[in-house]
Amino acid sequence: MARLDYFAPGVYIEEIDRGSRPIEGVSTAVAGFVGFTEDVRGGAELYKPMLVTTWTQYLNYFARPNSDGFTDFNAYLPFSVYGYFMNGGGRCWVTSIGTQLPGAPRPATPEPATLRINSRGNRPALRFTLRPEQASGGLVNLVIIDGSPRALPEGTEGEAPPNTGEYFTIQIRRGDELLEQYENLTMNREPAAQIATYALAALRNSMYVSVEDITQSGQPLARRPVNGQYELAPPIVAAPPDRFSQNLEGVRDDRTGVRGIFEVDEITMLACPDVMRAYQEQILNLDQVHGIIELMISMCEGSASGDIPNPPNRMVVLDAPPDAVKPQQVVEWLNRFNRRSMFAALYYPWIKVPNPRDRGNPILVPPCGHVMGVWARTDETRGVYKAPANEVPRGVIGLGYETNFREQELLNPLGINCIRSFPNRGIRIWGARTLVEPDKTEWRYISVRRLISYIEKSLELGTQWVVFEPNDQDLWARVTRTVSNFLERIWREGALFGASPAQAFYVKCDEELNPPETRILGRLYIEVGVCPVRPAEFVVFRISQWNGIEDSE
Repeated sequence: MARLDYFAPGVYIEEIDRGSRPIEGVSTAVAGFVGFTEDVRGGAELYKPMLVTTWTQYLNYFARPNSDGFTDFNAYLPFSVYGYFMNGGGRCWVTSIGTQLPGAPRPATPEPATLRINSRGNRPALRFTLRPEQASGGLVNLVIIDGSPRALPEGTEGEAPPNTGEYFTIQIRRGDELLEQYENLTMNREPAAQIATYALAALRNSMYVSVEDITQSGQPLARRPVNGQYELAPPIVAAPPDRFSQNLEGVRDDRTGVRGIFEVDEITMLACPDVMRAYQEQILNLDQVHGIIELMISMCEGSASGDIPNPPNRMVVLDAPPDAVKPQQVVEWLNRFNRRSMFAALYYPWIKVPNPRDRGNPILVPPCGHVMGVWARTDETRGVYKAPANEVPRGVIGLGYETNFREQELLNPLGINCIRSFPNRGIRIWGARTLVEPDKTEWRYISVRRLISYIEKSLELGTQWVVFEPNDQDLWARVTRTVSNFLERIWREGALFGASPAQAFYVKCDEELNPPETRILGRLYIEVGVCPVRPAEFVVFRISQWNGIEDSE
């Protein structure tokens, strides 16, 4: 940085940053899911979004221990998240709206909340049970850390007892609050009282948990429980049906439900597959389903228009209702829903996937999760500008309806993207359109909408350094250079149409856009125009007969 004062004669070296700062492209493949799960544990909370990066991590948060992660009532969210990862998805956020269908009968004698902790030899060591009177207070955390034998009382002669490694400490916490702590514990059932206390004897009077010793045999060191933090949570009670719609919508300030997942800035594509599961069980009627879909679309649109302070680079992937099986039924449903948006995409029909809870027999599920995985895969392998179509959805073994060419002629102009089965080519996603109004042809394709969103968000984050800089010609030139370099890079990748950068985009930041009255208000305007590539949706060969003589004369 240049100095503003010089007092002594001499030679001074200054470093001046006059170059443009490169703009990095934002991630376009982060999904958000809302639906039912088998469990909620490991730090995840009911109705609140949780970051998941692998299927194994999903099992740690939303499945019971040693479970496959699916549910006995066939919730669609586990199938969707599994399909997302199978098809190439990476990061996603998952919001659980319950572990049972609303209104599920409560057991006459609820199962107590129990937790088994293994020993260092990976065998059962201790079983903790949450006392019934504490269930209403929510989960507690059990923390097991290294301990030590008791120190000899002051004035006692002799050597201090050696620390053999068998000693440990147990803390019982709720959030950041330490409820109880037990030190100098051992699995030795008959320890010397002045050295340590048997774990069961120490916790006998705990107000929060009861504990059992489930070890078989072995030395105390081998039977000692493994260090770690463990959750002991009461069973999740199913919500009453009359509150389900409210819980599903959620509260933005509490970061719950659909509204809460929109507060995660990095999410770029969203789906709520279990809204259709609730519809099948008559927990929601069709108008309530439309209300949830409308909320998701409106929040994407509001973000883009600036009405809602969320990132404007999101799309909702929609599923047709399960009773709209045939093409004409999907058209009738879409006409009844009567909602159009460039920020929504609809896929049809439902897909068949193996159901682990039914010996691998096929089950029909909404296609949204698998489709979003294909979006993510296409982004990574080709780029966001490539239409996520003519791609094989992995893990799909059949379709709910075999759409033919004539039927797709009805669906495609309405923005209904078909998943079709082709002889010798397998099952493929055979549509790339948004649900925009038919006359808004510039936003007809998913890839165009997502590419523009990618450019907008990348420019927003990549030009934060401009804020509070002197608003003069030097800044205008630097901004123009920065944005032009970014756009030229994506043009070279094939995202923009044109034989040269001048044909593919333009960047304008000059005195015409920023006159004195604008600069007085502290504003800087930059105008950017791009020419995105569009998918070759209709490939037409024009063939005629040629005799080989006429043109040669």
